[in-house]
Amino acid sequence: MKQLLFVFLFISAVLCSSAQPIKRWKIDDLLQYAATNDSVLVINFWATFCGPCIAELPYFHSITNKYKKQNVKLLLVSLDFKEYYPKRIRDFANKRKYTAEIVWLDEEKPDEFCPRIDPKWTGSMPATLFINKKTGYRKFVEAEMKPEQLEKEIKLLLGQIDR
Repeated sequence: MKQLLFVFLFISAVLCSSAQPIKRWKIDDLLQYAATNDSVLVINFWATFCGPCIAELPYFHSITNKYKKQNVKLLLVSLDFKEYYPKRIRDFANKRKYTAEIVWLDEEKPDEFCPRIDPKWTGSMPATLFINKKTGYRKFVEAEMKPEQLEKEIKLLLGQIDR
């Protein structure tokens, strides 16, 4: 019995230690993060109920990881419903073994926060913001991206290819 209890506690500890923490941010937190972060940023707006979002997340994760040594950082901003925070978002990320930082945007009025990200954003998902403060590069894409589009955008972001 003691061995069974020990195994249960050990497995619970391992699972809890690898659980993806999901922070709750307001739009001002996100804007401050983008303004003060020295990394080359790929900020993806998604939700667990968005089919195109789910389709692109695996290669967003793998392609940005390819450029980690060049200071590229992926931030996944969940636009999920309030009742999905944090359990459903965390379970979704853990099941897929996502290691990128994930935050939940605690905002209820897209018509107010979307224009603060980009004036042309209608609120549809997925959407991605690319920022390189050192070069002044900033681009917003309101569409699902294919792997080759994402990789090209990261190379543009890094200045590896001409605009």
